[in-house]
Amino acid sequence: MSLFHGHKAIKVPQNITAWDIDPYSKEVLLDPETFFSALRERGPFVYLNKYKMLACGRYKETKAVFSDHQRFVSSRGVGIQDFKLEKPWRPPSLVLEVDPPKHTRNRRFLTKALSPNKIAQLKDFFKNCADELINELLQKKEIDGILDLAEIFPTRVFPEAVGLKKIDKETLLGYGAMVFNALGPDNEFRKDAMAKGLSVLEKINKQCLEENISAKGLAKEIYRSTAEHFEEDELAGMLVRSLLSAGIDTTVSAIGNLLWCFAKNPEQFQLVKDDKSLVGNAVEESLRLTSPVKAFCRTSAVETEVSGIAIEEGTKILCVLGSANTDPEMWDNPYKYDVTRRTIGHLALGIGVHNCVGQTLARAEITALTMSLVERVKTIRPAGIAAWKPNNAMRSLESLPIILEK
Repeated sequence: MSLFHGHKAIKVPQNITAWDIDPYSKEVLLDPETFFSALRERGPFVYLNKYKMLACGRYKETKAVFSDHQRFVSSRGVGIQDFKLEKPWRPPSLVLEVDPPKHTRNRRFLTKALSPNKIAQLKDFFKNCADELINELLQKKEIDGILDLAEIFPTRVFPEAVGLKKIDKETLLGYGAMVFNALGPDNEFRKDAMAKGLSVLEKINKQCLEENISAKGLAKEIYRSTAEHFEEDELAGMLVRSLLSAGIDTTVSAIGNLLWCFAKNPEQFQLVKDDKSLVGNAVEESLRLTSPVKAFCRTSAVETEVSGIAIEEGTKILCVLGSANTDPEMWDNPYKYDVTRRTIGHLALGIGVHNCVGQTLARAEITALTMSLVERVKTIRPAGIAAWKPNNAMRSLESLPIILEK
């Protein structure tokens, strides 16, 4: 067997188009919609010549692969690398990169800590912090929606909610950038993020130890839950780390993308202001349209088929969530931001056993901030050209010049 970019190099299956595009190129990362449309047009799956693997971008097939954890596993890595064939750069995530029954056990510890009751207790805290931040920003003539808002709010409230005593914004953002860029090939974005992020890895691991967390945060609940079943604390520390891996960058991206949607569609922002019951749907529609995680991989555990396409065992499949969420076969006028759209079924937070375990926490944060915006801000206007950030797995803005009008 030949290894290619850390996974099995498969041959072109029958009835599949071979494509020379590089989905991890800067051009594609900065303009994903063009890639999404071309990917869907080429069929249920395409063969990526550059990486000798498959990709899917239609809603039907992406959902099918993501929903079937027995045929398409996560334990071999949700990035381009196959952990069965090549040692991962760090210990795999105990939630994102394991399969049942281990996944079931580990996820149970997190869901207990992130129970609806625990999240409900944080809502006032999130809303008060959001109100304070928006009031601060309303004093400025112009802000950068990313640097001044999207990056600030989660890095203020998330560490306190989790119970991390001493951790700064740069550490959290650097770690997140490393984790998501590491899911791609060894390109310039991965190399740069790894060079910057590895220096904070030890700090992150140390911050997740029980002696460095507060008694009231969500992390303490994880330690309590695992202590009932295990004597060692290593599992709890890694579970806390998994919250950091997925809980910061995705929320920063989601907030930035939501601001972008509001700034580009002032009439939609006004609809939410007029009917605040639309706040939740406005958030979901932004997640659908600008999925923070563009793509995750799965690996076929057996020889199988999907939509009549034969897939050999050990095939890496790039499941492009952002493309599935804008598939016209699933969504009418898919590139329109519509806060009244029925958004049930979008894949931005995954589906099946590996759906995002922290989604209730993320939604609580983003909803609190959105409510503060619609209550306190008259309009959100563009003040310049938005700049997207190239990332192997995330869809995030680097800067978003906007004006918040009282």
